[in-house]
Amino acid sequence: MTDGTKSNKVNMKTLAKVLNVSIATISKALRDSHDIGDETKQRVIETARLLHYVPNPYASSLRKRSSNTIAIIIPEIADSYFSQAINGIESIVDQEKYHALIYLTHDSYEREAQMFNELTSGRVDGILMSVASNTKDTQHIKNLQQAGVPIVFFDRVVEDIPAAKIKTDDFNSAYMATRHLLDQGCKNISLVTIEGYPSILQARESGYKKALAERDIEPEDQNIFSCSNKYNQENIAVLKEHITNVKPDGIIATVEHLATTTYLACEELKLNIPQDIKVVCFTNQITAAILNPSLTTVLQPAYDMGRKAAELLFWHLSGRYVQMESENIVMPSKLVVRDSTRTAD
Repeated sequence: MTDGTKSNKVNMKTLAKVLNVSIATISKALRDSHDIGDETKQRVIETARLLHYVPNPYASSLRKRSSNTIAIIIPEIADSYFSQAINGIESIVDQEKYHALIYLTHDSYEREAQMFNELTSGRVDGILMSVASNTKDTQHIKNLQQAGVPIVFFDRVVEDIPAAKIKTDDFNSAYMATRHLLDQGCKNISLVTIEGYPSILQARESGYKKALAERDIEPEDQNIFSCSNKYNQENIAVLKEHITNVKPDGIIATVEHLATTTYLACEELKLNIPQDIKVVCFTNQITAAILNPSLTTVLQPAYDMGRKAAELLFWHLSGRYVQMESENIVMPSKLVVRDSTRTAD
């Protein structure tokens, strides 16, 4: 091997290819990261020595530079869940003397991917995120993770990416909500959801189906209904059509903005809540208690989820041993019963 080969051609990509591991693994091993086991570190160090690997001092300085900034990437800020989760995150960010940049994807995969491309410059030390509802291709997330930027998911997670995940028990939450409506006498319950593929919506649908199956009710395809992931007048119109055709006596709205949509659709159809139709919504809105009628809600532990996600990220950034990919924390939600599901006296 010539001297030119030693200095110019043997880089982390070369080592990764020889050892059949990722570049991120090589980088972490050479930095003596707690994320990498001792055996792997020794293999990397020994191979680097044998191949006369010489680190790029400029690249090393970039990797070691800390911005003292993290990114919070969320679909929207108007949703009460996310505003409360941010409060939980900032309670930890303030303690750590860091700054937080909030990025809004507006529930768009395209905007999300563009943001990740912009974050490759080392602007942030870590990321807390909840994915957009239509994110199916996750290569942009994997690319940044492979570059050594730690990512913690909260609420809307990507199951096939090895990263820390903080979520609520969406399956059991939907199961509880459906059981409650059944106990209140409902026999034709619709699950109103949004277009997209986040894991939380799939879990909520499964919980809904289990509760029906336990009462020997076969869930009908027509009772699982999708709206747009934006609040708009069109959603009210399509929900009115659904209610008119299917005639549900109970509705479970799986995202916050569908609460307003459901109330307005029922009002325009002259349907009385809860006499004609009972309504439960997944929402952390503080106004739920003062709606007319007050809204029965599935309340998520948003503040605690945000705080826990931030704690995990900062444990990792501080060098403490955290096996991030094995951290999969599930927090229970709470069913808060109000007038929108009450039965007549």
